[in-house]
Amino acid sequence: MTQATGVEALPTADFFDYEALLSVSEQRKLQELREFLAAEIAPYAGEWWNRAEFPAHILPKLAALELSTPAQRGYSHLFAGLVIAEMTRVDTSIATFFLVHHDLFVESLYEFGSEEQRNRLLDDASNLRTTGAFALTEPGHGSDVAGGMETRARRVSGLTGAADGGGDCWVLNGAKRWIGNGTFCDYMLVWARDEADGAIRGFIVDAGLPGVSRRRIENKIALRTVQNADIVFEDVRVPEADRFAGINGFEDTNALLRGSRIMVAWQAVGQQLAAFDVARQYAVERQQFGRPLAKFQLIQQQLVTMLGNAVASMGMMVRIAQLQDRGAADMAQVALAKSYTSARMRETVAMGRSLLGGNGIVTDYRMAKIFADAEAIYTYEGSYEINTLIVGRAVTGVSAIV
Repeated sequence: MTQATGVEALPTADFFDYEALLSVSEQRKLQELREFLAAEIAPYAGEWWNRAEFPAHILPKLAALELSTPAQRGYSHLFAGLVIAEMTRVDTSIATFFLVHHDLFVESLYEFGSEEQRNRLLDDASNLRTTGAFALTEPGHGSDVAGGMETRARRVSGLTGAADGGGDCWVLNGAKRWIGNGTFCDYMLVWARDEADGAIRGFIVDAGLPGVSRRRIENKIALRTVQNADIVFEDVRVPEADRFAGINGFEDTNALLRGSRIMVAWQAVGQQLAAFDVARQYAVERQQFGRPLAKFQLIQQQLVTMLGNAVASMGMMVRIAQLQDRGAADMAQVALAKSYTSARMRETVAMGRSLLGGNGIVTDYRMAKIFADAEAIYTYEGSYEINTLIVGRAVTGVSAIV
C-alpha cells in the first residue's frame, strides 16, 4: 500500500525514542540498514513467503552491511538488538536467517571454536560466503533436549590422514528437527551425547559429508521463507579437529542460548513495531461509514494498546541490553523478557489482524504474514510456558518444570 500523505510525519512506534540511546554512529548504521531493507527486502518479502523460497541472491548485499555479530565488532548490545528488531519489522524470515547464522553459528565459533577453527571458518562465515545452522532440537525432544538428547557421538581411532585429526574421529548417529537454514547450509553446529560418558558435545559438521541427509519441512504457516529441515545422521564421520574443544557439557552453551533467546525477544519487539506500522497506516487510509477508520474510538483504543505493548516490550529489552553490556543479564531475567515480550506480541498482532478485518487474512496487506510469523516466535528459543517456569523457579526457589 502507498503510504498516505502525512503518515510519515506522525510519531513512530518507538514512542519513547529508545533509539536515541544509541551512539550517533550506531544511529547512522541503523539508518543504513533501514534503507537496505526498504530497497532489497520489503518489496519482495511477501512473495518469498508465499512461495516458501529463500532469496540466496541477497546474501552478498546483506554481508556488505558488515553487521555480523555486532557486539564482536564493538557495537553496543542495544544496537545489536535493534538490528534484529528492524529486520523483523520488515521480514521475520530474513531476521530469523540472520539470527540463526550469526547469533548462533558464527557466535559459536567466537565462543567455543579453537584458534585453528576460527582461522579456518570465521571469515567466510562472517561474510556469508558460507552459511551455518544450529542443530539442537530433535524430533522427540524440544524443551527437554538437554536431558533427553538422543543423537549420539562415538569416538573411534585408527583412521589415517591429517583431515581426521591424526587418526581420531567421531561417528554421529541421530536426527534433528526444525533446523533453520538446514536445507542449504554449508556447516552446522551439531549437538550430540558422547556414548562414553554421556556428556553433551558440539561438532562442526560439513553438511556435505556422507551419511548426512536433509529434508525440508513443508506445510508451515509461519516463517515460510526460512528453510527448516529434518536432518538425519547415519554413521557420519566427523574429524576430531571439528569437535568444539570449548564445549564439555550442555551447561557450556548457556551463554550462547541466553544470547539467542534475547535476540528472539527482540524479534517479538520487531513484530509489534511492524503490526503497529501496518495497522496505523490502514486505519488512516481505510474509509468506512464515510470516514477513516482512525476516527472511530475503538480503533484508536486498539492502536494505543498495540503501541503500549510495543513500547513496554522495547523498554524491557533496552534494560536487558544494558545488563548485557555489564555482563550481568542472567537466564531468569532473559526468560522473563522472552515470555513477556512474546505474550504482548501475540496480543498486539491479533489486534492488528482484527483491525484489518477481512484484509487481515491475506498476505497482500502484510498483517496476515506478521500474524502467522508471530506463532513461531512465541514458541522457539523456549516456549512461553518453559520461560515462565524458569522465572518461577528463580523467584520461588522451587522448580515446577519436572
